[in-house]
Amino acid sequence: MSAAKAPTVRHLFRNFWRIAKPYWVSEDKLYAWGLLALVISLSLGLVYMNVQFNSWYNEFYNTLQNLDAKGFKAALYKFGYLAFAYIVIAVYAIWFQQMLEIRWRKWATIHYTQKWLSENNFYRLQLTDANTDNPDQRIAEDVGQFVSISLSLSLGLLRSVVTLVSFIGILWTLSGPLKFMLGGSEVTIHGYMVWVAIIYALIGTGITILLGRPLVGLNFMQQRYEADFRFGLVRVRENAESIALYAGSKDEQERLGYRFLNVVNNFWSLMRMNKRLTWFTSFWGQLAIIFPLIVAAPRFFAKEIPLGGLMQINSAFGQVYGALDFIIGSFSTLANWKAVIDRLTTFERSVDTAAQLPRINPQPISQGLELKQLNVTKPNGEVLLADLNLELGAGDTVLIRGKSGSGKSTLLRSLAGIWPYAQGYLGVQSNTRSLFLSQKPYMPLGSLRAALYYPNDVEQDDGQIAELLTMAGLAHLLPRLDEIDAWSHVLSLGEQQRIALLRAILVKPDFLFMDESTSALDADGEAVLYQAVREAMKNGVMISVGHRVGLTEYHAQVLDCHGNGQWALNTL
Repeated sequence: MSAAKAPTVRHLFRNFWRIAKPYWVSEDKLYAWGLLALVISLSLGLVYMNVQFNSWYNEFYNTLQNLDAKGFKAALYKFGYLAFAYIVIAVYAIWFQQMLEIRWRKWATIHYTQKWLSENNFYRLQLTDANTDNPDQRIAEDVGQFVSISLSLSLGLLRSVVTLVSFIGILWTLSGPLKFMLGGSEVTIHGYMVWVAIIYALIGTGITILLGRPLVGLNFMQQRYEADFRFGLVRVRENAESIALYAGSKDEQERLGYRFLNVVNNFWSLMRMNKRLTWFTSFWGQLAIIFPLIVAAPRFFAKEIPLGGLMQINSAFGQVYGALDFIIGSFSTLANWKAVIDRLTTFERSVDTAAQLPRINPQPISQGLELKQLNVTKPNGEVLLADLNLELGAGDTVLIRGKSGSGKSTLLRSLAGIWPYAQGYLGVQSNTRSLFLSQKPYMPLGSLRAALYYPNDVEQDDGQIAELLTMAGLAHLLPRLDEIDAWSHVLSLGEQQRIALLRAILVKPDFLFMDESTSALDADGEAVLYQAVREAMKNGVMISVGHRVGLTEYHAQVLDCHGNGQWALNTL
């Protein structure tokens, strides 16, 4: 291996171990190591059975050559015993390997999901990193591929090494010495079939690596293009109504066509590379079937070895070559494995980077909410709010107004601790609950009842729910309260905003932050729900973002954001 390639290989295995290590030192480690030991034992058992089969070849074909009917029958019985044992070991080797695979994948999926969702990293990641595409695919697909391929390759490599060690001695003994004249002197090569197998495998491996090298990058890009295309389809489904109203189907079709064209073009490149690689690997593999017979045939025709010995040499050569041929047979898998490791490494580092971004850590205070010298900026450093000071006590209400882009919604994100570009002092009363309602409410997958109480545990107070739904003009949803559906698609935006406001009434937070949460409601509906919210949380702090003049009626103070860091706080 060249000096240039060594760091790349070390880098690959360093990244592999960083991804794999957490599971093997986790709380599931005893079970994992136990299963791995069992799978390794069964794999070694398969190698042992192959050694027994190799010996059987000699016995069987010698009975044919010697026309030994009794020995032929005994050999058949022996084959039955060997085959039965091999099948049992093979079945349980796969069974326990898959058991280990699913346990590892389950743990790793939970690990990466928690890492992605903790501390709002999933939100901060999309603000700070453009290199991590489709985190959902990294967790849903790449984690599974990483576990499956890692186990298959490592166990395959182990079997290849043990097979090589087991059969190289057999092949050395069976092949005997090769004698020929060179320059008037007799040259003897002991175990010549071993050297033939090694040279044959090295030539094949070298050519395979040369031909298959582009597959690594192509596999990486194929996964990315597939995910981009799938993301585009999901966006059309999620925004179906808006696209239909804009009559934008033709434009969306062109966008999807462009994304899918990347899939097709890259796949053609993959096809060409695989075709070129398959031409060689198929030729080399077929040649390997007859090649050892050709090399060993002179000794057979010279009556130095019987037919059984010839077939045993052929079998042993196949095992040695197969073990040495591991890279050739696994090159496409190795290329995909490297691409998976690269994607997971990029994802993991991006999440770690997002987690390390600065954030405002709320300080405990005796009551209410307090801001001192709060500065909020855009990612490019442009100042939205500078030196903001605000002090709110029990029952206080503030309306935040301002033109688009002046920092209203960004201020709420800063108070929620998810905006990384804010600095200053934030004091929040201890042991309190906060609830943030956005313009487009989040409707979790599940029942309507669960959506009403989200993110709290569901309560079975049908009387209160019926009263609230009726008050909000949603009585028609009562029969569907426990129905499982995609409510973000079933309900209109106005209905979703009503559900979100009822959520505030049921949860009764100490701090309620609303970002244009009534924009889709009529004035009367807005008034009813605002009054109900205020009644439910009389001592709670409410901060709203909105443009409607009527909202001033429900707030005692107004914070006007003028942009460029300017702001003004007034009493209504």
